[in-house]
Amino acid sequence: MNRREFIGGAALTAAAARTGVAQSGKKPNFLFVMGDDMTWTDSGESGSKQVRTPNIDRLRQEGMRFTRCFTPTAMCSPMRQSIYTGLFPVRSGAYPNHAVVRAGTKSVVHYLGDLGYAVGISGKRHFGPPASFPFTKLGDEIDFPKIEGFLKENSQKPFALFVCSNEPHSPWNRGDRSAYPAEAITVPPYLVDTPEMRDTMSRYFAEITYLDGQLGRTLDLLHASGQDQNTVVIFSSEQGSSFAHCKWTLYDTGVRSELIARWPGHIAAGSTSSAMIQHVDLLPTWIELAGGKPPASLDGKSFAAALAGKTQKHRDVVFGIHTTRGIIDGSESYPIRSVRDERYKFIWNLNYKEKFSNIVTKRGGEHFQSWREAAKANPDAAEKVRAYEYRPEEELYDLETDPWEMKNIAADPAQTARRTRMKARLRQWMEQQGDHGLETEMEALEHQNPNPAERKG
Repeated sequence: MNRREFIGGAALTAAAARTGVAQSGKKPNFLFVMGDDMTWTDSGESGSKQVRTPNIDRLRQEGMRFTRCFTPTAMCSPMRQSIYTGLFPVRSGAYPNHAVVRAGTKSVVHYLGDLGYAVGISGKRHFGPPASFPFTKLGDEIDFPKIEGFLKENSQKPFALFVCSNEPHSPWNRGDRSAYPAEAITVPPYLVDTPEMRDTMSRYFAEITYLDGQLGRTLDLLHASGQDQNTVVIFSSEQGSSFAHCKWTLYDTGVRSELIARWPGHIAAGSTSSAMIQHVDLLPTWIELAGGKPPASLDGKSFAAALAGKTQKHRDVVFGIHTTRGIIDGSESYPIRSVRDERYKFIWNLNYKEKFSNIVTKRGGEHFQSWREAAKANPDAAEKVRAYEYRPEEELYDLETDPWEMKNIAADPAQTARRTRMKARLRQWMEQQGDHGLETEMEALEHQNPNPAERKG
């Protein structure tokens, strides 16, 4: 029997749909696999007609796809630390990029370790300080022999294994780019179609397929260990790619993520959940499934009931935060906050009179420089360049009619009540988080990792 055959059809009995330790009397294992800078639309299972991702697609057939998963911020370090701590970035202290959480902050290693788990990580880390993240480290890059060894060593006790790829983070130099001829690529409407953009996307797509191979190999090792039936597997795409309008923004192409969960006999194969979740919700979910009680101090809320198919609801809104202070080529101070419900998103640019900048707009964004050239003769390109670098104080988008967030309706009188209501909700959340806007932004450098060697991503 190969690893694909045991999963069966989508229908589950009521007893099999129950999650957690109670049903089997045995704690489940956890395997979390994450890409790096991958826009949520860029896999076959999410609907892409361009990117070949057979292992992601297969996992989706075997598990549940969450259509509304969001990161709290579209930068590697704070996003990852929100997963491991169950806290939003300002509360943990890890809100700029290359950040560290406040001393004494607990992570998944502590919470699951207290429940008897071995907790390991292979690949990208990008967190700190070490006392808050005492993982068993299995290589700076994904190391399959070490992963295999970890699975064997923990065959008689529950484990949580985090396999964190560096792909498809730039410079996009892995994978077979010949499989993606630049001339055959369709450029989405929020980007500018230039030869440089197509070349960049070709290399980016090739690296997504490379990531897909890493996922497949990891799942094969899990199957070979004989522990896949009792393992909750989750794949997530992280934040968006480092193209303009994606990473470093609070648009959905930045903060929306692909998330698929598989657990044979507990999660219905081929199912879909519209429950709105954030990455901070992962930690309390793992704790609950492991038989523990998630602490009330966490920002995250367990979505175990959604995994069991008992509900299609979880959060009514999700929040976002971005700070440019301290990032490579970032604006001196450009804090952004957002709140999103199932249909509308409100974005607040707190220092909107400043020019928005980052590595995309300066030395690292070859695709964006081609946009500037195109803008000299192309009004559409000129508008996209302008809209990326200069934004109004408030943005409001109807995601049902404008999924790429290209038509700001904040000034529409018909939307005044909604905009006011959403901004008040956002302010309330910021107050709860201890987020003082511009003041918090100016303190960002105090929260960065003091070790430059650990500032990656």
